[in-house]
Amino acid sequence: MKSMFLCALAAVALPGLALPGSAFADDDDAVCTKEPKSAWMKPEEAASKLQEAGYSDVRTVKVAGTCYEIYAFTTKHERAEVYMNPVSAEIVRAEIDD
Repeated sequence: MKSMFLCALAAVALPGLALPGSAFADDDDAVCTKEPKSAWMKPEEAASKLQEAGYSDVRTVKVAGTCYEIYAFTTKHERAEVYMNPVSAEIVRAEIDD
């Protein structure tokens, strides 16, 4: 009975653990948009949009999969790696280092 419960628990929990990281398992596999690159804003525009969102000192904007991967700092001077939709400027993910 106990093993059936553990199997059922694993069947429910394990797929959920895989989902959050699957979209960003590798930076080049990141999915932010399905639009062609001709529809993307320029990297300078993405940097400006990120500054409007409260980030400062944008260092690098590069393409990672279908996202812009942007390195900048937060207002608390923490390093940030931000993944942005290059069409809508939506921040898809932000990793903050202390």
